[in-house]
Amino acid sequence: MRIFNQSPPSETETKKRILQAAVRLFARSGYDGTTTRDLAAAAGVAEGTLFRHFDNKKAILIQVATEGWVEILTDLLTELSEMGNYKAVAQVMRRRMLNIRENSDMMRVCFLEAQFHQDLRDRIQLEVIEKMSVVAEAFFETAMEKGVYRKMNPKIVAQIFLGMFAVAGFSQNTIGDPNASVQQMQEMAEGLADIFLNGVLVKD
Repeated sequence: MRIFNQSPPSETETKKRILQAAVRLFARSGYDGTTTRDLAAAAGVAEGTLFRHFDNKKAILIQVATEGWVEILTDLLTELSEMGNYKAVAQVMRRRMLNIRENSDMMRVCFLEAQFHQDLRDRIQLEVIEKMSVVAEAFFETAMEKGVYRKMNPKIVAQIFLGMFAVAGFSQNTIGDPNASVQQMQEMAEGLADIFLNGVLVKD
């Protein structure tokens, strides 16, 4: 019987394992409550290997949170083309909120840790939010030219939409309450879609 030696994981695979371990531990114990020794053990690597891939623990946090935000907003913006009516907006909102709940560990790290680290907030703002806002602005501007939405400042519309989504995504019904029903999330999504498309004032 021939025994084949299993090849060691590639550098890419090792780095991915470290980042996945960081998401779990940062979400459970917080950044300050997690040591590099904890991270190495959870990833199944030596502590020295961890530092071969990252300069320090903060570098790991920044990459985890930045990539998390990119994933959240990229998924959202790729669906913007469907958003020409109330039903489409509600469906997009619902799918995104369900996705957020399914990835609650990542969301906790992205949102909660950013409150305590100015350099992380700056990085997310510069590398993610601003770039995604430009994409969203271009979409809304094109939709206004096509007559899908009434003409107004597309930059403001994009900022409001992304802000509204972020608030909904990090609400108690999506992250804080793991028992929130699909119906509750659907109601929230429909409410957000209605406010976004129709406002809150009674029309004359």
